[in-house]
Amino acid sequence: MKTLVLTLDLIGTFVFALSGATAGARRRLDIFGVLVLSFVAANSGGIVRDLLIGATPPAAISDWRYIAVSMLAGLVIFFWYPVINRLRNAVLLFDGAGLALFCVAGAQKALVFGLDPWAAALLGMLTGIGGGVVRDV
Repeated sequence: MKTLVLTLDLIGTFVFALSGATAGARRRLDIFGVLVLSFVAANSGGIVRDLLIGATPPAAISDWRYIAVSMLAGLVIFFWYPVINRLRNAVLLFDGAGLALFCVAGAQKALVFGLDPWAAALLGMLTGIGGGVVRDV
């Protein structure tokens, strides 16, 4: 079960990082700004979820793979933004995919930590929308 949660989390991290980086590239940020938005969008919801369920330190900070996946997605968007920009509504596409993956991964991780299904569903929702909210602010 931990492998499934980790896999969903890393794929969701990559997709949400694409979303954050695309939003940054669209606003013509430099590479540092794109990478910051990439990390923030990809990991904020998971960090809040981990803190609420007592999984400390949060996986996004303690596991190098989350940072690496976020930075890889940010670099992909930064250097290939003209190609990605041809997609219609790229941010919405990446947001939708990331939302689906993170809702499932967040709820599953909450269940693994012993929360009841209602709390797990709410934490799945928080995981899914958390990064987008922080990115947009």
